[in-house]
Amino acid sequence: MMKTPSICSLLFAFLVIFLCSSAVSSDGHDDFLQCMSLQSNNHTSISNIVYTPNNTSYSSILNFSIQNLRFTSETTPKPLVIVTPVHESQIQPVIYCAKENGMQIRVRSGGHDYEGLSYASEVPFVILDLFNLREISVDAENKTAWVQAGSTIGELYYRIAEKSQTLGFPAGVCPTVGTGGHFSGGGYGALLRKYGLAADNIIDARIVDVNGRILDRISMGEDLFWAIRGGGGASFGVILAWKIQLVDVPEKVTVFTIDKTLDQNATNIVHRWQYIAHKFDKDLFIRILIRRGNSSEDSKRTIQATFQSLFLGGVNRLLPLMQQSFPELGLQREDCTEMSWIESILYFAGFPIESRDVLLNRTQPNVPYFKAKSDYVQKPISKNGLEGIWKLFFEEEAEEAEMILSPYGGRMDEISESAIPFPHRAGNLYKIQHLVYWEEEEVEATQNYINWIRKLYSYMALYVSRFPRAAYINYRDLDIGVNNNGNTSYAQASIWGIKYFKNNFNRLVQVKTKVDPANFFRNEQSIPPLNSW
Repeated sequence: MMKTPSICSLLFAFLVIFLCSSAVSSDGHDDFLQCMSLQSNNHTSISNIVYTPNNTSYSSILNFSIQNLRFTSETTPKPLVIVTPVHESQIQPVIYCAKENGMQIRVRSGGHDYEGLSYASEVPFVILDLFNLREISVDAENKTAWVQAGSTIGELYYRIAEKSQTLGFPAGVCPTVGTGGHFSGGGYGALLRKYGLAADNIIDARIVDVNGRILDRISMGEDLFWAIRGGGGASFGVILAWKIQLVDVPEKVTVFTIDKTLDQNATNIVHRWQYIAHKFDKDLFIRILIRRGNSSEDSKRTIQATFQSLFLGGVNRLLPLMQQSFPELGLQREDCTEMSWIESILYFAGFPIESRDVLLNRTQPNVPYFKAKSDYVQKPISKNGLEGIWKLFFEEEAEEAEMILSPYGGRMDEISESAIPFPHRAGNLYKIQHLVYWEEEEVEATQNYINWIRKLYSYMALYVSRFPRAAYINYRDLDIGVNNNGNTSYAQASIWGIKYFKNNFNRLVQVKTKVDPANFFRNEQSIPPLNSW
């Protein structure tokens, strides 16, 4: 229950907010601001965390962590208000006042949302940007950490390495991704074959529910705790923090990157990888990046497959494993580099391994426009099928396109499909992320690139999972189905929901119906309550 402030302090608080934000009635946010002043305990500080379009800092705050330039155009819907809380208690009034004023909330932690759902909406909305909430507390002795949702995974890795060189965490390879969204959608990286997903290693959480209550695992109950670990936290409330189980890593790991072009037998090696990568020792992760490249013979443009690996051990153990399991790649000792686990994080992110402080940067430079899709492969793609992919990659729009093939098996085969909402476990050989990048701003160019990746996606239908054709929620793709702007039906939401969650979608709907029956926390791909049809 909110404390009731004095009339004088209420008037003072509202005056401060009003003057600082230059709010006007025509913008539709003055009622929200007045409500915020009435509901907040620390009134004088509110003006420092609230931004409206008339603030000089509004645009810089809005664009600060947008990772896809597609959503920085003038036609992209903008929030009426941005709130950047510095304390958990400043979130509860945002929820209350958004409900009171018919506004939606979009929660942003890192800004990597592939479809911009965390900072764009066709209906009146407020952005709740958590970038100030990024405290990380590492308990190396008990191998746990509390991580506030506004932290990036780069910041998390950095703080773990400060305390221990033999502890790590199985999250993503891009350090600017926010933990709030990354963990709630599953979250995977080079440790997934050994330790599973980030969400598999969450042992507690803090969330603000639709009624403004701050709940932990005990008070939220096991159903909601299940739902937010892979089901997307934005459907159920505002994730405040995660308690995670850290994992053991050796003092030295081994990495390598080997490029193979078509004239270097890339097609056959990729084809072979499909049969064996999921069967490797759990300590061995080898992913493939498919891109255009230059031929080794005549420097003409060709297709290049990059084999990038993390091995949890030394080179002397890796080489015999590779000779036995994957001799086709031709790995040599000189291809390998031993380093610490935290250095491997920098290596996979493309940074010099000496530049550890770069993990604390919250933004990445020169982010282009892009569109992404995802797939799961359950039977190896034939050589003819691969050659059809190469043909598409020779088209003009694919100059900066890529496919990233990440192997499954290992720990991923051992965890039940229903353990958490993320269902893509045993039976999947590998996951594909399809990506196309471009720099042209014109609408026509954008449509050409999006059409190209849709054509690639259509071509892949014969070679990937079916009934459903599965997808990964952290690679949001509105092409596979969307909700209505208002309430949506279970049937409509299940079109995309079953692709992300398979049979777990039904349980997610049941949890949603229990904790947010009026469907306040919603977006184009949020879990609906049963009563919304």
